[in-house]
Amino acid sequence: MKVMILAAGKGERMRPLTDKTPKPLLRVGGMPLIEHHIRALAAAGFGEIVINVAYLGDQIVAFCGDGARWGVSIQFSREDEPLETAGGIIKALPLLGEQPFALVNGDVYTDYPLAQLRRVLPATAGAHLVLVDNPEQHPMGDFCLALEPIGRPSIADEVPTSGHAVVERAADEIGLTYSGLGVYSPGLFDGCEPGKRPLRPLLSRAISDGRLTGEHFLGTWVDVGTPQRLAELDARLGSRAED
Repeated sequence: MKVMILAAGKGERMRPLTDKTPKPLLRVGGMPLIEHHIRALAAAGFGEIVINVAYLGDQIVAFCGDGARWGVSIQFSREDEPLETAGGIIKALPLLGEQPFALVNGDVYTDYPLAQLRRVLPATAGAHLVLVDNPEQHPMGDFCLALEPIGRPSIADEVPTSGHAVVERAADEIGLTYSGLGVYSPGLFDGCEPGKRPLRPLLSRAISDGRLTGEHFLGTWVDVGTPQRLAELDARLGSRAED
């Protein structure tokens, strides 16, 4: 299975840190954010990585190279300007191929077991999302999960494909937050024209069609979206290294 790392954003909330450095190259725990992802993906068995780049993208390309030093193969999908999440994925589809692929948001930090993303999506599924408890800055969340699991259990060495149906939350309902991790079918983007496009409307359409599943992850997850959260995570990882 291939995996795509989203790394094209401008990181407006990270200024002034991102005035000259793209957010994926900001350092935390002794290495750039994107290197944490690449190392974890390589350890999880992902050998082919696609990274989309736009803002200061040449720096990301120069740092990552072809991925050989991490034992992976890296290709880049270049955008003249950030195309938002769905737009970036659509542009990268020729590199991702016709099979389901994993997706990782480049500006989060997590200890989610990434090997679990190497699941086999049912033929009718549009995507499987990893959801987390709501962070302080996003108290209402994005989606809810149905109570009963759906899908089938794993057999032999296959990664489980079961999950819960993702449903829209009511306006006054507290849901869970989309972590930026998931597995996507290229079919989710059928009929979408190239260009700038957000992901949420496509996910809502998949919910209406009963084609979206999810899981609730309870481990470490941080949206590294501001200088303060970056500094807090850096201090946290530094203290772990000293233990």
